[in-house]
Amino acid sequence: MNKIDYKKGDIVRMKKKHPCGSDTWEILRVGMDFGIKCCGCGHYVMMPRPKFEKMAKAIVTPAEE
Repeated sequence: MNKIDYKKGDIVRMKKKHPCGSDTWEILRVGMDFGIKCCGCGHYVMMPRPKFEKMAKAIVTPAEE
């Protein structure tokens, strides 16, 4: 299984939709925990790395260098 390298600023599509209807999230913090912000309503969530890697489907927009 390939290990994806997530970076701060990436826009990621998750498996489940947020209650607001959006399934895209912006990564604001990377480490043992991920801090992600909903692109639909702006809700901020902290999530442990294993749970985040299990729920993330794909990087929609990579972070700008």
